[in-house]
Parts: sequence; C-alpha cells; structure tokens
Amino acid sequence: MGISLLGDHDFESVPSIKNKALRINLNQNIYGTFAEIGAGQETVRNFFRAGGASGTIAKAMSAYDKDFSDAVYGIQDDGRYVTEARLRKMLQYEMGLIEERLSREKHPTKLFFTYANTVATIDFAKRYMGHGWLGIRFQVNPEEEFSEIVLHVRFKERDARLQQNTLGILGTNLIYGAFYKHDQPKKLLQYLYDHIDKDKIEIDMINFEGPIFKDVDNRLMSLQLIKNGMTEAVMFGPDGNNILSAKILYKKNVLALRGSFRPVTKVNMDMYETARRRFLKSGTVKEEKLETLFEITLSNLRASGEIDEEDFLHRAELLCSLGQTVMISNFKEYYRLVEYLNNYTKERIGLVMGVNNLIDVFDTKYYTHLSGGILEAFGKLFFKDLRVYLYPLKDPETGELTTSENLKVHPRMKELYKFFKYNGKLKDLEDYDSEILHIFSREVLRMIENGEEGWKDMVPEGIPELIESHNLFGCETQLEDEEEYHEEDAPL
Repeated sequence: MGISLLGDHDFESVPSIKNKALRINLNQNIYGTFAEIGAGQETVRNFFRAGGASGTIAKAMSAYDKDFSDAVYGIQDDGRYVTEARLRKMLQYEMGLIEERLSREKHPTKLFFTYANTVATIDFAKRYMGHGWLGIRFQVNPEEEFSEIVLHVRFKERDARLQQNTLGILGTNLIYGAFYKHDQPKKLLQYLYDHIDKDKIEIDMINFEGPIFKDVDNRLMSLQLIKNGMTEAVMFGPDGNNILSAKILYKKNVLALRGSFRPVTKVNMDMYETARRRFLKSGTVKEEKLETLFEITLSNLRASGEIDEEDFLHRAELLCSLGQTVMISNFKEYYRLVEYLNNYTKERIGLVMGVNNLIDVFDTKYYTHLSGGILEAFGKLFFKDLRVYLYPLKDPETGELTTSENLKVHPRMKELYKFFKYNGKLKDLEDYDSEILHIFSREVLRMIENGEEGWKDMVPEGIPELIESHNLFGCETQLEDEEEYHEEDAPL
C-alpha cells in the first residue's frame, strides 16, 4: 500500500509548513517517532502545533545529556555526537523500538518512520557557526523494507534561535518530501528549501538509500546540490556514495588534480602518480594522512551549454572504477579551491597542473571581481602551505617541452611569476612518462565518437572495456552476427 501524490508542488503555490505537517498528521497510515538532539525539538514542534498529531507521533524525545544519550544509543568510538554514525545509530535504534512495540497484526496498514537529527548550533562566542546531521528512515508500503534519506547541513545564521527555527522547517520539509516526493528525488531536494533562504543554511551532503531509491544515483544527487546553489563543493567515493568533505579532509594532506576527465586518460593518471610520489617526498606528507581528489568544476561540466547529466555520470563511472575520490566544485579559480580545502585542514596542500592551467592562473581576467585583483588572489592561494606540481606540455609539431623554466606569461606578470617560482612553491614533475605526452582527452573523445581505432591505448587499463560495455561517450561497439554454417546449406 503506497502513498498517493495529491497534486504536484510548484514554487508558485508552496504549501506552508503548517499545512505540510497537517497533511502528514491527517494521513491515518503514517506513524512514527522523533528523536532530536542538540537544538531542541524544533521539528516535532511543527507537528504538535499543526493539530491531529496523536495519529502521527508515537514518541518524541531528546536525549540531550551526553550520559543519557550514551545510555540510549551507545558510546561512539570517536566520542563525538554530531556525526553521521551517531545519526544512523539513532535511526536504527528508534525504528527497532517501533517494530518491537507495535504489532504488525494490530497495525497492518501503518507506514512506520523515524526522524532524527543530531546538531550543534552556533556557540556562545559565535566562533563556530554550527552544523548537523538529519535523517529519516521510513516506508511507503507496510510490507516493504525501510528506505533512508540522510543529509548534512551547515548553519549560516548568527543566532541560535534562528538556527533552531530553520532546522525545524528543514526537518518538516524532509519528512513531507520523503512521503510525498520520494518518486521525484530531484524535486524533493529542491523542496527542502521551502520557506528557507539559501543564505540561512547549506546542505553539503545527501544520500538516498533503500528499495524505493534503488534507481537513484547519489552522485547525480550531489550534482543537484551544486546546480541548485545549495553548496559549492561535493565529494563522492569509489562506491558512488556521497562523502562529507570535513570527514575525509580533516587534518589530512590533500593532493588535488583538476580536469575534464572526458574521458580519463593515461596522462591524467601519470600526472596523479608522479605528483603523488613527489608530494610524499616533500618532507611533511605521510601516506596514511594523504587524501587525493580528482576535481571537476561546474564550469567544465557546462562547457558545451547545459549540464549533460549522462556525460557527467560517464566521467564519474570511470574515475570511481579507478578507485578515486571525485570532487565536483563551483570553484572556477584555483584560489577558491585552496580556500575551501583550508577550511578543513591545516596540513600541506598540493595542486597538480598542466602548463595551460598554470598560464591561466596568471591571467588577470579571472580576478577582475576582486578589489585586490590578482595580488589578492595570490595572497589567498599561497597563504598556507601549498605546493604546485607542474606537468610538462609537448609541442606536437616541434617536440619542444614547456616546463616552468621556459613557460611564457604576460610581460606584466613576469616578476610575480619569478617570485612564485623561486620561493619553492612551484615544482616541475620530472619522472613522467615521455611516451604519452601526445595524449589529450578531447582527441580521445573525438576518436571514440567517430569510431576510430587507437584510443584504447590512450586510456588506463580496464577503461576501454567499461567504455564499450556501457556505451559511454557515444561509443557503440560493433558486434558482428556470426551466421551458423549448416551442412544442408552447402552448395551442391
């Protein structure tokens, strides 16, 4: 027994928070619990106020004291409370209680749910803005396994009461969306901001799991966060699930490689491998503390007009198959990427660039929006412990190599470039594979699209099989039908 959608939701007639809560309350089949820690019981308050809550709310609680929280949900290995692991424990524990205490024989049509959040709002000194985890475990068919939506938020308002109110609205939007927009996850994502200005809260990670989301690609949901202006950068791991940036970058050395990866080539992997070796030899970088990111910018995804989601997934599929963590960002300029990474780590950061990328770094047209121009950008870029690793460019006609020694920048930038180069921030990569310098992604893509031979030798091992078997980037494998030879068909 599923939940029927009663009309669509558009931005011209957004249901009020009271009406959303009331619609849930008046649905005699929806029944569950609320567990909210750290910012009061702001979400369930909306359901109590709407009326008819007795038919929806089995229990509402807030194990605010840490000892009580540990007694209920157990002690986390890291001793922290505002984490994804804590939220998932809460969801699992509370749903277990519902199933234990409510008989299915007595409630055969009930659609059980548990909503939970664990949150830290802004501190008294207003030094830390606050963040939190929200999630819902629910079903839209009483005979079906549970599905989940889990997301992470960062608060931007500078008042705890305002943050609490925003959290309550967001939680209500999440519960409403789970039951009435689960079949339209992109719209569900957009509607999370109903009655919330985007400058009040940032959603920087979300994952959809379970039977009703079996066809949802969480990497595509990450892309939606960027496209909708909900955050400026997202990450996902080799398994395709989204990862919180703070979780994997905290106190880590970070090596970032920006590219189109359309498709990923042997040159991309050579840049990564040679820079990684050099980075590990730089003196302060340890392998167990190193995180590598393959970054694709939103402007790159939009290079040919509107974002092609299928094309994006093709790139992501290949990078994930190589075991890489992928970052999608709205950072056109490198200094913004470095600023973002510095929010999560104080350790050394490395950027891997080709010659053309470095030339762009010294182009003043990218910094006209800054009052301090390129000098302000460079101050932000090199404020912390940064290294740039330069991969050479080979002229296809003359065979001449361009490195940091003979790279040409605008005459007005020469002195700045010299300072940049000779203060130890720029390092040439030397142990590269000289046999593959002729490879460019755009040429490989053209060959794939035109059905030309030779491109398989230009991409990493295992990639040709993936491209052909999944028909990526317009690749169409030509399978020749072999006719069986029958003796009776032989000529007389």
